[in-house]
Amino acid sequence: MNKVYPNAKSALDGLLKDGIMIMSGGFGLCGIAETLSDAIRDSGVKGLTVVSNNAGVDGIGLSRLLETRQIKKMISSYVGENKLFAQQYLAGELELEFNPQGTLAERIRAGGAGIPAFYTKTGVGTLIAEGKEVKEFDGEKYIMERGLFADVAIVHAWKGDTAGNLVYRKTARNFNPMMATAAKVTVAEVEHLVPAGEIDPDHIHTPGIFVKRIIEVGTANKRIEFRNTRPRPAA
Repeated sequence: MNKVYPNAKSALDGLLKDGIMIMSGGFGLCGIAETLSDAIRDSGVKGLTVVSNNAGVDGIGLSRLLETRQIKKMISSYVGENKLFAQQYLAGELELEFNPQGTLAERIRAGGAGIPAFYTKTGVGTLIAEGKEVKEFDGEKYIMERGLFADVAIVHAWKGDTAGNLVYRKTARNFNPMMATAAKVTVAEVEHLVPAGEIDPDHIHTPGIFVKRIIEVGTANKRIEFRNTRPRPAA
């Protein structure tokens, strides 16, 4: 089975339909699948539910899908750095399902593990618990959270091989490994594509069994959300 595709458009061919759920890896701008998200935008598909920690920042990453109004609902844990995201939500133009960050991570992990729901103390007695089942264990209250499983997951890795095995670099691992397990089809973009067998098995973060399609995008543009500098002392 050939998993390698020449570009993002071909790698997504036949997968995108209006109204599907897409998981998008990354945290802020670290480890986002920018090439694949741009291809989703270019496809014109709409009414999407997108699971992502946030939606990039204005003009970059998933925010470009917000610009074109292709996203109907976000399932996220953070909005703060994206003015368009906040504006659309406050104007009632975008549905938003807020999750504590750890709960979001566990919902994705549970979906990938075939666990339909789990109980957590996080959010008990807050707005997060509204409309959710509350159960008591050992004298403590817990709320039930549902696992998440998407139609398509897009992830970004530093290195991958032709069998789909992936290695993430440092904090770019974030949500990528768990999202890769939690979708019907996972499409990966990698900076470096190597032949199968070249990656040390002990170094693999996502086994190729989870990855159906892969593209090589070269060294990514390492964007910085906040550039904090101070004047250098006089030489």
